[in-house]
Amino acid sequence: MRLRIPDEQIDWRATGFWWPGRPIAVSEFAARRPHLFGGAFTWPIMVLRRSKLERNIAALAEFTAAHGLTFAPHGKTSMAPVLFQAQLDAGAWGLTAATANQVLAYRRFGMPRVLLANELLDATALRWIAAELDRDPDFEFLCYADSPAGVEVAAGAVARRPGGRPLRMLVERGFPGGRTGCRTEDQVMEVARAVAAAPGLELAGVAGYEGGLATGDAVRDFVRGLAGDAARLGAEGLVAAPPILSVGGSSWFDVVAEELADRGDLRVVLRSGAYVAHDDGLYHRNSPFRRAGGAEDDLAGALEIWAQISSVPEPGLAIATMGRREANSDAGPPVPRVLRRPDGEQADLSGAEVTALNDHHAYLSLPAGVRVAPGDLVGFGISHPCTAFDRWRLIPVVADDDTVVDVLRTYF
Repeated sequence: MRLRIPDEQIDWRATGFWWPGRPIAVSEFAARRPHLFGGAFTWPIMVLRRSKLERNIAALAEFTAAHGLTFAPHGKTSMAPVLFQAQLDAGAWGLTAATANQVLAYRRFGMPRVLLANELLDATALRWIAAELDRDPDFEFLCYADSPAGVEVAAGAVARRPGGRPLRMLVERGFPGGRTGCRTEDQVMEVARAVAAAPGLELAGVAGYEGGLATGDAVRDFVRGLAGDAARLGAEGLVAAPPILSVGGSSWFDVVAEELADRGDLRVVLRSGAYVAHDDGLYHRNSPFRRAGGAEDDLAGALEIWAQISSVPEPGLAIATMGRREANSDAGPPVPRVLRRPDGEQADLSGAEVTALNDHHAYLSLPAGVRVAPGDLVGFGISHPCTAFDRWRLIPVVADDDTVVDVLRTYF
């Protein structure tokens, strides 16, 4: 299906775009195929490398298909409908959301299937979702329940709708010290029975988030526990077969597949989202593909931030025009990758490090023998894509020859 993607305008408000004249539609700008280093942009700017983006989308599509998993990637990573469409085109069943506002945005784009991976306690949002279910018979929606209080709120919000479609819910299981979710089997069953008994609600299965666990063995135990929960729901007649079991995270989908691949008694929904852009830090170091024995990662860091060297105040130190306003650092600093001189010559910069960030400045520690001059450009990778996209309203997508082939709009 085709989403409704707005053709936004580029003007002086678009950070990184040097466009002082009349507003121009994104489609028209991309059709001109401007060069990244040809004068249409100023520094810093974040871009997506198309070849790596396509590689990542294909890799998870092939992985989930090969293991018999339903795929609902987490859209919070990018909040970019251009990428949502690419994920759907590659075979994604739908999208995962974290907040009610994200669900609203997805529906404005025409997303037909949404899994809200949280318990929703906002009665206004719940009533709107119920109205969407009644308005659009093709809309599929799932959300979580992890407490009797949450079940009571959901049931109250969707009540008094004769003939209305039920709100389908997954009981969330968590783990001690983790964030949300029932902590014990007894709690899972208590919440499940409350959902099954409530008018206007329907129990669909169980869900959990394994990304906060530190080891593969812990993830394996957690996933097996979820499968046991799903079996108990079925044995008690609380859920139709096959129950849904949903897990999500970009660090352990290999273990999830080992435990749950091709389970005819379960419908397994994977929610990994960071894969779409991957990174050069956190996820690069912990890639499930590399852990599975591959010589190289099947995923590639597709996000680049280009910043200019503004000062080389002392030997071994350079200052770049990029800081906390432009680059995330919650899971590690930006990663210097390549140096580009004004004449277009490029040099590897992998030995350099970002040691500190101010609002609009990055401190680069340079290896011995590396020559950097004011006016040079540095291409940085990032660590943790989920907090990189939200700093940029418009992001050019560039081909390997550095021409712009598309511009995506984020909606945070």
